[in-house]
Amino acid sequence: MNKKTNIRRLFLIGGVISAPLFYLIVIAQVFTRTGFDIRRHAISSLELGDLGWIQSTNFIVTGLLAVFAAIGVRGLLKGSKGGTWGALLIGIYGVGMMMAGLFPPDPGLGFPSGAPEGMPKSMSVHAALHSVAFFLAFLCLIAATIVFASRFSSLGEHRWRAYCIATAIIAPLLIILGMVFSSWVGVIMGCSGIVAFGWVSALANRLRVEAS
Repeated sequence: MNKKTNIRRLFLIGGVISAPLFYLIVIAQVFTRTGFDIRRHAISSLELGDLGWIQSTNFIVTGLLAVFAAIGVRGLLKGSKGGTWGALLIGIYGVGMMMAGLFPPDPGLGFPSGAPEGMPKSMSVHAALHSVAFFLAFLCLIAATIVFASRFSSLGEHRWRAYCIATAIIAPLLIILGMVFSSWVGVIMGCSGIVAFGWVSALANRLRVEAS
């Protein structure tokens, strides 16, 4: 195994740990942040308050790990399906996550302490940037699943093709359900993230093995 292959595998490992690390930190905060209710509050709300820097850092680190994974994907698959658009879309997803960490949402629904009990009546610039960044990241991630569904189809790997297509359907569907069932929006949106972010980790691990 040459040096370039080792570096690519190292970058892909960043993608492998990205989703588990993100949700490990989220779960720890769900049980320790006073006033946070995962049923009503989106995970992004953890960026608010005195301890908000933890979740902001979590978004940024997760995004950085995704960018590393994209570099690994590009290096490994250069010249083949997924090597250009797949890597680019995962990279943009990573940048979007970092931007979401830099620009927090507005306080609301009673979190953090002292915030209005209802939804914010207007959206600040930083909250708007957060929403745009997260939407872009999520959209690119779904597009990436379609790109890799095509790749695995051409390779005859039908289980991975099915997994990619299922992710492309289930993750957005959960987002829609979260908008409908607002009393459980945090849980449903969180599950959507598990599906989508988890796909990045699974793909990175699959390609890491391929690079071995």
